[in-house]
Amino acid sequence: MKNEPRLRIKTAEGELRGLMDNDIYVFKGIPYAAPPTGALRWRPPQPVTPWQNVRDATAWGAASWQSREYCMGVGGGDPGTFSEDCLYLNIWTPDPAPGAPLPVMVWLHGGGFTLGAGSLDPYQGSALAAQGVVVVTLNYRLGHLGFFSHPALDAQYAAGATVNNFALLDQIAALQWIQRNIPAFGGNRHNITLFGESSGARSVLSLCCSPLAEGLFHKGIVQSSYSLPDLTQQQARQKGTEVAAHFGLPPEATAEQLRALPGDAFWSLTQPLAPGPVAISGDAVLPMPMLDTFIAGRQHRVPLMIGSNSDEASVLDYFGVDARGVLRQMRKKNRFTYRLLKWLYDIHDDALLGRAVARDMAFTVMPLLVAQSQAGKGMPVWRYWFDYVSENARDLYPHGAWHGNEIPYVFNTLETLLPTDNRPYTAADKTLAAEVSAYWLAFARDATEFSYCLRGRNATEWPVWREGEDVTLAFGEQGRAVTVLKTRFMRRRLRLFRLMMRSHVRL
Repeated sequence: MKNEPRLRIKTAEGELRGLMDNDIYVFKGIPYAAPPTGALRWRPPQPVTPWQNVRDATAWGAASWQSREYCMGVGGGDPGTFSEDCLYLNIWTPDPAPGAPLPVMVWLHGGGFTLGAGSLDPYQGSALAAQGVVVVTLNYRLGHLGFFSHPALDAQYAAGATVNNFALLDQIAALQWIQRNIPAFGGNRHNITLFGESSGARSVLSLCCSPLAEGLFHKGIVQSSYSLPDLTQQQARQKGTEVAAHFGLPPEATAEQLRALPGDAFWSLTQPLAPGPVAISGDAVLPMPMLDTFIAGRQHRVPLMIGSNSDEASVLDYFGVDARGVLRQMRKKNRFTYRLLKWLYDIHDDALLGRAVARDMAFTVMPLLVAQSQAGKGMPVWRYWFDYVSENARDLYPHGAWHGNEIPYVFNTLETLLPTDNRPYTAADKTLAAEVSAYWLAFARDATEFSYCLRGRNATEWPVWREGEDVTLAFGEQGRAVTVLKTRFMRRRLRLFRLMMRSHVRL
């Protein structure tokens, strides 16, 4: 086999053997940190123990403990094997020895910080890699294993050095591994794009605010990040104490007693003991709340692309949010605001108006907030709006593109994914997927702090967002598979929600 020599790659930790997917080299289940088990549970990730023989990298690594049924229903598919030993990444590269180092795209999966894995079918990186980038996906700790505070655990740290965001530290450890090893896979360690959706997008924004992540990546793509405020350390510590009590541990429980609990005992907890879909602010990883950091313009100086979908309210049902109830509360508390919203939206059915308002409060306002912060900092930002539904599935999505619907278009995986409800993807669907993917690639390849516009496959040049011009690129227009530049997009209603963000959005 002529590719056999390149299927064996030496990393700093040891040699790996991968496999071929058509003409793409694939390396699966690479450990980027030691298993966070036993005494290492709820501790920062530790280095991998080097290995001597060639390590097989042809099977996915385990995902963090979670609900398989829930992940298959709303999280993107079957996450595979579960274990606390879950710190693994996967790499797709078109050429481990290219003429010039290739851009690197690192995907952080979504799932509310409680679901998902880097191995899910929508995240397969072959189609992206075939266009000249190295793609990396990864698993990280989820739920209470990834975000946890308890007096006994926090007491192990010096003042100001407490760690509660273990999942974010896992992502940082993966980026450190990439800095050490990605040149061996043909990647450019000086051109790394971090991109993610939902809680993966929140992770991108959080790492933009973490002092521990500075310099580890060079740009970020933020897909459908929500505006819920981070949990405070005090709130997290209270929840951690309640979780310990649920398992029969006393208020003065020790760290050893907490670590003796079974690893699979946490994922099935429901509210009020379930973890929130946000990080914890106030520790060494995230000293300030992410939203506050962006509002203050204190994020890292990296170019960003950010946007959301036209029916993000589709996911609010899974958070237990009643869109009509949100509007009812608003009408009761402030009738003027309610009337103003009816005028701004020109929607007179409370169920539909509530759906649109909840979508914009929770998702659509975030791109504007980040765009304003980036512009104020003198860093480029591109704002998008995804409003395309596959031609044969439009009766299933009457209100627009659901939360997460853009992912197979970004990865350009429509050719390999099973279509929704056995409704095949059309030529128009695939054309738009190629266009969306091309813009993401253009950002990863070309965007710098001095960039002005991005170019896709067609003639549409996508300029950076500026306060006065306020240009947004829409993917999809009235059902057509086109890209359209929109100026002053949702400007009045989003300014209203931007003012409301000063007290943070609470659904």
